[in-house]
Amino acid sequence: MSDPAQNADAHIKSGLRTIRRVAPYLWPREQMWVKGRVVLALLALLLSKLVAVGTPFFFKAAVDALAGDTPDPTMMLAIGAVGLTVAYGFARLMNVGFQQLRDVFFAKVGQRALRQIALETFKHIHRLSMRYHITRKTGGLSRIIERGVKGVEFLLRFLLFAIGPLVLELVMIGVVLAVVFDIWYLAAVAATIALYVVFTFKVTEWRVQIRKIMNDQDTDANQKAVDSLLNFETVKYFGAERREAERYDLAMAGYEAAALRTSYSLAFLNFGQSFLITTGLVAVMVMAAVGVQQGDLTVGDFVMVNAYMIQITMPLNFLGTVYREIRQALVDMGEMFDLLDQPPEVSDRKGAKELRITGGEVQLSGVVFRYEDSRPILKGVSLTVQAGRTVAIVGSSGSGKSTIGRLLFRFYDVTAGSLCIDGQDVRDVTQESLHAQVGVVPQDTVLFNDTIYYNIAYGRPDASRREVEEAAKAAKIHDFIESLPERYDSVVGERGLKLSGGEKQRVGIARTLLKNPPILLLDEATSALDSETEAEIQEELKAMGEGRTVITIAHRLSTIVHADRIVVLENGVIVEKGSHEGLLAIGGRYAALWHGQAAESSSPSRLKPVEIGAAAAAGA
Repeated sequence: MSDPAQNADAHIKSGLRTIRRVAPYLWPREQMWVKGRVVLALLALLLSKLVAVGTPFFFKAAVDALAGDTPDPTMMLAIGAVGLTVAYGFARLMNVGFQQLRDVFFAKVGQRALRQIALETFKHIHRLSMRYHITRKTGGLSRIIERGVKGVEFLLRFLLFAIGPLVLELVMIGVVLAVVFDIWYLAAVAATIALYVVFTFKVTEWRVQIRKIMNDQDTDANQKAVDSLLNFETVKYFGAERREAERYDLAMAGYEAAALRTSYSLAFLNFGQSFLITTGLVAVMVMAAVGVQQGDLTVGDFVMVNAYMIQITMPLNFLGTVYREIRQALVDMGEMFDLLDQPPEVSDRKGAKELRITGGEVQLSGVVFRYEDSRPILKGVSLTVQAGRTVAIVGSSGSGKSTIGRLLFRFYDVTAGSLCIDGQDVRDVTQESLHAQVGVVPQDTVLFNDTIYYNIAYGRPDASRREVEEAAKAAKIHDFIESLPERYDSVVGERGLKLSGGEKQRVGIARTLLKNPPILLLDEATSALDSETEAEIQEELKAMGEGRTVITIAHRLSTIVHADRIVVLENGVIVEKGSHEGLLAIGGRYAALWHGQAAESSSPSRLKPVEIGAAAAAGA
């Protein structure tokens, strides 16, 4: 079992680290207007506390004036009980006014910091490697970010305007009690505050552990819900609605148990706090009552002591909640800053230059790559794709075809060897310039939950509407879009679920056509299309490839017969190279794949009539 003392020490260190990470956003070195607003907010805060501590004096004077129990009746009569009461009300109003002025000054600072931290987190997530994203649960990741950003907002407001002001107010009230009344009043209040703070912090630390478990259960339930909704079609295909509901309910049951423990511990905390505060309040008020009975204090003094005790107990009650929430905010923010501290696996080298395309030649030299140490994928692959030529990479599943595409786009870095474009190692150029020069049509096109126009224009945001429509026409989807009620303004749904697989693929092709890159990667680009549409798209892709370097990763061999060169991969090693006719003549692995697909395609039980005809023609 873990040592509670070590855990507490770790929590303190983590909290201090988080505060240090947030502090620069509140006090930036070069932005004086931010510092000015913080100073004004703190000044307004100080004035509000001075007014708050002085207000009970007006209350005392008004009571003494009404009771005729004042050492200076002439002055009191001149001002009058009504005037003192009005002064008391005005002081309370000034207290509230300064507090609101403090919020006005600080609001822009807080929102600016919140926006900057959220943006920094968002940008950092996009910098993280593909390996991180495919192993991370999207629902859990979004929950960490959401809670972390909310924690920043809470911390900025309450750490600066709750804990600090509370301490200042308690010190000022303690001084007044010691000077105006007696040191024993200060001792009683100090003892009450000390016991209250120790009890609150100890119990809250215990509750933080419970809250962390509740957060973990909440994250797990949210991840399962998001995962299930993203795979809505799969759930329907297998009639798994009940299974998904039970899976979600099991996660929620864990959350429910943790939430109940949180509620029960909160009841214990609230009762303990009330007991300590009430005990301290009664003790001080008894001391004041005895003083009044003995003639040492006036009724106004008794009322003033009561006012100060209420002034103390109210923020102390608040302290319990604020400390608990600040502690939780620090935990949530700690998770977010842990995410920010996650180093990107692939990053630009210092002094990396922009990729310069002179022709578009792609060269792999002895490339070795493995996703895991025990799982080699590419084993010394050497391949040159000459500028302006089309090379197709084929092979069975798991042979490493798509991995070459990921390395070209630098989702990963090679384990050994090099991958160069026009003689420039992709590790020595900026990722932004590399991505700008390589266009990809993936096997599974994922669309944003926005309009068709937005999704096509994503390839080049500055493109004109005419250029977007031309790209759609080239991808053979313009007529379909025009048939929709909203046309190009039609929303495609989350991940493009409102479109068929073929329609999504054509939108993806149009998007890449619009980008117009010098290097083109087609990763099973027509796999979701029917035979007739595939033939049309192949012609467009062939025309698009003119003058460009094209790497086609294909499973259907009939789609790559016109490639300048075909490379056959097996178990991460190139086993054959050549043209379609040349490889068939060899009678090796490619020929076996070709004849196997031709036989499968020609089976009447496998294809529709139109596909049978196309397959027969291809086999001939």
